[in-house]
Order: sequence, then structure tokens, then C-alpha cells
Amino acid sequence: MNAQFPASVIFTQATNGFHSAPAGPVANLGGMNESEIFAQIRTLVDREHELRERSVAGEIDSAEERAQLRTLEESLDQCWDLLRQRRARRGAGEDPDAAEVRPAQQVEGYLQ
Repeated sequence: MNAQFPASVIFTQATNGFHSAPAGPVANLGGMNESEIFAQIRTLVDREHELRERSVAGEIDSAEERAQLRTLEESLDQCWDLLRQRRARRGAGEDPDAAEVRPAQQVEGYLQ
């Protein structure tokens, strides 16, 4: 599996909050199992909450918040899609590790 998300949405926890990883090529998160995908989802949701708090506190402007939230939401949708693919493959007797992260444009185009 070749799970890829923009490096800007991969976060590490530090004593003073969350910091985005350095900008650059996409981070390869291949081989993630369900618990690792859920951990990534939790990290992204935490980052979303932090962004909203910083916006309310006036630390970032609303345009920056919207741009970062859009990226986070796309990554969250990709994580949930990857989980659905893995479960569908397992249910069909196929290898769940063959599931791959789909492009954000594809995932964002799905009807819910």
C-alpha cells in the first residue's frame, strides 16, 4: 500500500502544542493498519480543533484557517476512505493491505 498525505498535515506533539512537519514532498505512510489509520484521524481532528481555537484567539486569520482546514478535511476523507476500502476488501475475502489512498480530488467527489 502506498498511503500518501501532504507533509503539511503530518503532526508531532511537542510540549507547546502541535507543529506541522516540514514542507516538502508528501510523507509516505504506507503499510498502515486500522489502528494506525485511526491514530492519524485522531491527530488530524486534534489539529482541526487547534486551528479553530487559534482562529478564535486571533492567532491566525480566517483565510489561513480555511486553507489549512480544507487540507485537513481532505486528508481526513482520505483516511476514512482507506478504512472503508480495507474493510470492503476484508469482507470480500481480499487482502486489506492492497487498499491504497485515493487522490483527494477523487475522494472529495464522492456523494455521501
